[in-house]
Amino acid sequence: MVKIGYTMMTEQAGPRDLVDHLVGAEAAGFDFSVTSDHYFPWLASQGHAPYAWAVLGAAAQATSSIPLMTYVTCPTMRYHPTVVAQKAATLQLLSGGRFRLGLGAGENLNEHVIGGGWPPADVRHEMLDEAVRIIRALFEGGYVNHHGEHYDVESAKLWDLPDTPPPIGIAVSGEQSCELAGRYADLLIATEPKPALLESFDRYGGAGKPRVGQLPVCYDEDREAAVRRAHDQFRWFAGGWKVNSELPGPTSFEGATQFVRPEDVAETIPCGDEVSEFVEAVRLYVEAGFTEIALVQVGGESQPAFLEWAGGTLLPALRNAY
Repeated sequence: MVKIGYTMMTEQAGPRDLVDHLVGAEAAGFDFSVTSDHYFPWLASQGHAPYAWAVLGAAAQATSSIPLMTYVTCPTMRYHPTVVAQKAATLQLLSGGRFRLGLGAGENLNEHVIGGGWPPADVRHEMLDEAVRIIRALFEGGYVNHHGEHYDVESAKLWDLPDTPPPIGIAVSGEQSCELAGRYADLLIATEPKPALLESFDRYGGAGKPRVGQLPVCYDEDREAAVRRAHDQFRWFAGGWKVNSELPGPTSFEGATQFVRPEDVAETIPCGDEVSEFVEAVRLYVEAGFTEIALVQVGGESQPAFLEWAGGTLLPALRNAY
């Protein structure tokens, strides 16, 4: 059976609200959760970007059973891979084994803050490859020394290490990232329902492993209000990942999406409260081969109403369909 997850989207709510929303998602019956890890929102209208790892620590204590996951953390620039390994191991302990570490090559939006420029995609994937190897070595225990092309590690060791390290997921958007995920990942992460990505993942060694997708939705009893909100806060999604990874800040996304119309957004994001539209949107991921789909409800203030509707109406419908 396909698992349906909930997204704590740090770009659209403050830290206390995010934790409250996740408590509500657990009560509503979502199978798992994922959390974005941003320094900036995509658009200024979203209005938030708290530190995801502090939010996850609080969420681990406020919930008891719902799995947690970063979706995704970039372990190459803003965070050194040794620090990511320490954070992930700690969160696995705090959550009682409910954490999965989702990793990706990052976006200029979040990584530019440390300076030094934004590398081309092939270099970013080289850095991710090296970073994942460092993280896995630290998860194995003992001291790690590493002197590579992009990172140096001197006598690093995780002193608080869970019996079972967090599974590692890697985000994919093209052939290079699929090869990387096939070699190193315990699961695949993607934001688009493209069967070709999963086929490449399988070809490079990912066959039989979980694959997690993400789908933005915008529930509201007033469909027009839902369309307006989705356009206001989520039209950045129309650019696709190869574009979205390159732009440096919310102002850039404002400019890049100035001609995206509300009706354009409504064609790709189910809006309103017609359950069948949401079920059909999920179907694209199911038919592509995803085993888990994390829903993103657009709009921080709309989460309580969405969670109530999801628990009573949407999740039963999805489970009956899939």
